Amino acid sequence: MAERIAIVTGGGSGIGAACAKALAGAGWTVAVLGRRREPLEAVAAEVDGVHAFPVDVTDPDQVDAAFDAVARRFGRLDLLFNNAGRGGSTVEIDEVDVDEWRQVVDLNVTGTFLCTRAAFRIMRGQDPQGGRIVNNGSISAQVPRPLSIAYTATKHAVTGMTRSTSLDGRRFGITCGQIDIGNAATEMTAGMAGGVLQADFERRPEPTFSAEDVGAALVYMASLPPSATVQWLTVAATGMPFIGRG
Repeated sequence: MAERIAIVTGGGSGIGAACAKALAGAGWTVAVLGRRREPLEAVAAEVDGVHAFPVDVTDPDQVDAAFDAVARRFGRLDLLFNNAGRGGSTVEIDEVDVDEWRQVVDLNVTGTFLCTRAAFRIMRGQDPQGGRIVNNGSISAQVPRPLSIAYTATKHAVTGMTRSTSLDGRRFGITCGQIDIGNAATEMTAGMAGGVLQADFERRPEPTFSAEDVGAALVYMASLPPSATVQWLTVAATGMPFIGRG
């Protein structure tokens, strides 16, 4: 099997690290991107086939330089997993800080676009042409949690980018799908067992599931032949309040 090259953004911790490890375990060569060098290098040191590329995905020059460095080093790019993202403060809409709103939009929307743009350029120009892009949409791309307008808005925007990229990539053999994740066990979800704000504004515990299972789902999506794609995949903790939320 020819070497397969992947980029995972936000790859230094949580879902990104789990997915990078899963891809490497399936035989992929993986470049992990993120702002913090130390976590990226820790993941790279832990797993053969993973390589650290520190980059701020909201900076267009840094993104283009990092993607070009990956393409030069490994010869091509077969997969991008747009995973880097952040949440916002859990406050009423009229209390949302505008600067924080812009930071959430900058990372979740602009960062995803910049990485998609860079990957699309490489995939369109390489020989053989094509590749696969998978966006982390989150369950919030489908239904919101209370007091999450910035995060929810950006994840709906990611769905729009998934649709446009899927359509515009057809001519060049570039597929784009989305994985919506609910309650994967990471540092971000560590407090869920103690209670999470529900649609009735009461707090109740919620189950989580292993981030390694997200990695397995991504490996499945990434391993399909170019003639097939998973357009939408939802992977969530069994029993979480998603179906019927609200």
